[in-house]
Amino acid sequence: MAISRKAKEQDAEIRRYFVDEGGDSTLFSSNGKVIIETPGCSRFFMLGLLDVSNPVALQNAFDELRDKIVNDPYFSNVPSIWSSSRKTATAFHAKDDLPEVRKEVFTALRNREDLRFFAVVTDKMRVLTYVRQQNDLNHGYHYNPNELYDYLIRRLFKNRLHKDSGYKIVISKRGKSDRTVALRQAIEAARKRFAAQWDIRSEAPVELLSGTPAQHAGLQAVDYFTWALQRLFEKGEDRYISYLWPAFRLVEDMDDNREAGYGTYYTQKKPLNAAALKWRTIK
Repeated sequence: MAISRKAKEQDAEIRRYFVDEGGDSTLFSSNGKVIIETPGCSRFFMLGLLDVSNPVALQNAFDELRDKIVNDPYFSNVPSIWSSSRKTATAFHAKDDLPEVRKEVFTALRNREDLRFFAVVTDKMRVLTYVRQQNDLNHGYHYNPNELYDYLIRRLFKNRLHKDSGYKIVISKRGKSDRTVALRQAIEAARKRFAAQWDIRSEAPVELLSGTPAQHAGLQAVDYFTWALQRLFEKGEDRYISYLWPAFRLVEDMDDNREAGYGTYYTQKKPLNAAALKWRTIK
């Protein structure tokens, strides 16, 4: 059945966001020991949001690139490329992809003009200070990693749900539990905070989905952007973020309060790089 012009116009007015995390929101081991910056536990936790104006075109581009890589004899003996490994042949993932594959994906992302990336970053050592303060005030308080994730969701979406006629948000699935209800509550809370601050209200419908990278090229793309940002904060490497910087719109370093209580914002006019983070101790 043919799609009407009106339906196409309405679909074009829907903003499509893809969300993924970098690092982890864990602070403690199972016995309560602080494990921040130990093997397998990050110093920073971040959420990235990729605004994709044409998800179908991105999906087609990634499918074509994947077919090219999988059928390239250069990779014929590489296990991570085989379909049986359920890695590159299934979905691009910056942490698991070979450096040669990663370069191809980075190039594909840099050459697109339909992507806009936003992120919020927190230093888990600052979060630990907050948790200890809460413990002193309320001995019944126990930190839950989802608490930090949901807070960053509220911050990430506060200013991004009022301009369009509708929103479709795809969030990378975390673990086995279905947290769609909790995330919807966090997103609605973000919209209410924006309305209370600016007296601008929006009743635009929000469709919230939990998905996997294999299902959505947008999740594969936001993974790459978030990985590049994480490499900067955790390792001090800025070559990846510099390469993708044309698509960056805003990075909120919420714990850099040297000049303002709300943190430090990095934009096209104020680029984020290793030099900007020299004041921090980075391994």
